[in-house]
Amino acid sequence: MTTRTLEQIIPSQATSDGAGVKLRRSLGQSPDLRHDPFLLLDEFGTDKPEDYLAGFPEHPHRGFETVTYMLDGHMRHGDHLGHSGDLKAGGVQWMTAGRGIVHSEMPQQAEGRMRGFQLWVNLPAAEKMKAAGYRDLQPEDIPVVSLPRGGKVKVIAGRFTHAEQETAGPIRGLTTDPTYLDVELPAGGQISQPVPADYSAFVYAYEGTLEVGAENARKTLPAQAAGLLSSGERIEVAAGREGARFILLAGRPIGEPIVQYGPFVMNTPEEINQAVRDFQTGALTAY
Repeated sequence: MTTRTLEQIIPSQATSDGAGVKLRRSLGQSPDLRHDPFLLLDEFGTDKPEDYLAGFPEHPHRGFETVTYMLDGHMRHGDHLGHSGDLKAGGVQWMTAGRGIVHSEMPQQAEGRMRGFQLWVNLPAAEKMKAAGYRDLQPEDIPVVSLPRGGKVKVIAGRFTHAEQETAGPIRGLTTDPTYLDVELPAGGQISQPVPADYSAFVYAYEGTLEVGAENARKTLPAQAAGLLSSGERIEVAAGREGARFILLAGRPIGEPIVQYGPFVMNTPEEINQAVRDFQTGALTAY
């Protein structure tokens, strides 16, 4: 099997979103820093309430999926359809915006640590105008695989293969066939994960450094950076001297034009203009 190499490092940059929530953005800093089908990755994490209390008040989306993964803290989702859900430590919300949704994500705590990720996954043209929907996953819904020497892998989407056993996550059957793993490794620990050779893949180190690639050709990925990987049939990652925590993402590329305007991601400028008009007139939520 061909082992993937570390092709590009995208250091995350401090920014803010919503009503001023402080975060770090890697994928999505600019249109050329995407990795089809992945559009954006934000890491948020702070002990300071003033950095997150304003939250993400009502805002629209169309044409893609948002995946919110909470490591620490408590947020509440609500949308124009009347749905609501709690996002607590270890939980995930996988939301398909489809043809349109207006929602909010607001902190349910006045102090303490809030930490996690938001990932944007593109939808193919044939699915951009499908009905909105979402899945709320509680921590107990997400399988955890124990590794030798104290490591572990949470399987949010796709499958993780270890010791000739395969563990499937709760998110499956999507067109982009995503894999989403949260991995913790002790110092010197390593994993090897098979992936289809033509899928896009990247890793994001959020604690510690990583050594990526075959043992005789590893490259270092620093903390709080995304590492885009070459094509290949296997991903090999080892932790640095202090151990590491990282997320691993892979998915089937869509290969279609992308036109983005803020929270709308479509295929043509005309479709973006229509999305803006639909939001302004209320048509985006008139169903």
